[in-house]
Amino acid sequence: MLNTVTGIGYDSHRFMAGRKLILGGVDIPCDMGLDGHSDADALCHAIIDGILGAAGKKDIGQIFPDTDPKWKDADSLGLLKKTTELISKDKIKIIYIDAVVVTEKPKIASHINKMIEKISEATDINSKRINIKAKTNEKMGFSGREEGLMAMACVTIERDFNDR
Repeated sequence: MLNTVTGIGYDSHRFMAGRKLILGGVDIPCDMGLDGHSDADALCHAIIDGILGAAGKKDIGQIFPDTDPKWKDADSLGLLKKTTELISKDKIKIIYIDAVVVTEKPKIASHINKMIEKISEATDINSKRINIKAKTNEKMGFSGREEGLMAMACVTIERDFNDR
């Protein structure tokens, strides 16, 4: 019997000079990028953790540890694709992704359709099953002070728990 399960993902990174800003696999024009071991794509990382949580797997840091040089400067869309392949071995299917990126700057609304397209390709789900929103933090906290940004995702999957 198939069960519907939802997982929650979260990620945040501080801004850093000299790096590209990549969100949802899209290069966003900005004078700062995100600091991290991989390309620091906080949106993809939050989605990955949402998938892993719903699938009952370890978190992104345990699957793709920042202590492993293999993942240095890794393309997070590639990590998202690997995550999708990992869960498909257990016959787990992603049903829906709902995500939000919280940042004062840059404004990302005009890039959301391209992000959805790239995430759709990486997860092999229809783009109509992906929703991404852009929010500010009303000048509060680290994102409000423009020190970095955060992303959150809820991912719904179908899986068989074989618990009957």
